[in-house]
Amino acid sequence: MLVKTRGIVLNYIKFRESSIIAKVYTEQLGVQSYIVNSVRKKGPGSRIALFQPFTLLDMVVYTSHKGGLTRISEYKSAYPFSSIPFNILKSSILLFLSEMVSRTVKEEEENPALFHFLYNAIIEFDELTEHFENFHLVFLLHLSHHLGFGPSNAAEIIEQVAFSANAQSNTGAPPVLALQAYEVYFDQLLQNPQQAAIPNGKVRREMLSILIRYYQLHVERLGEIKSLAILSEVLG
Repeated sequence: MLVKTRGIVLNYIKFRESSIIAKVYTEQLGVQSYIVNSVRKKGPGSRIALFQPFTLLDMVVYTSHKGGLTRISEYKSAYPFSSIPFNILKSSILLFLSEMVSRTVKEEEENPALFHFLYNAIIEFDELTEHFENFHLVFLLHLSHHLGFGPSNAAEIIEQVAFSANAQSNTGAPPVLALQAYEVYFDQLLQNPQQAAIPNGKVRREMLSILIRYYQLHVERLGEIKSLAILSEVLG
């Protein structure tokens, strides 16, 4: 059976000589994995660029009642990026966020609200020309609501992280006191992100670390976020 759907590429792994297995979050079918043949071949015929993280696709895909790997019948770009591939900060943020989505969104069923949030956020990010340094933080806060554990206020984040079993403070102060310094900034992002006044990259990196720990408390086996080191270096 063939299904027409939009898709958001999450990642891919190499398969055989010139093919890949692409993990895609689809509008109609949720998370799916597809074998895509001959996209890694050298020369002008290569289409591997269409399977970079968070690329938006229009697709016609095969489905099977048995589940498992299927194939894509047709695919094309649904929205060609105009800025992300040419901006190292944007591309690093996008790589990190695609990994976070890949590790937290697992359902093989449609979720229109989540799909539309992701799809529209990616386009919005590409269109931003300035003041996007907080985008990844706001994105993760919104995503947490779609995943069912979104905080109602900053204190909720701080208290859960501070009192978790592995909470530690680099300052030697009790964890809750050390983390409360960031509460005002989380409240700004939750209430009015466009006006948030986060002072510098160091604070953003600490806030991101807190958010990742918050996710780890709610997402089983979240695991190591491999792209975090790249993003931290770029943010620094």
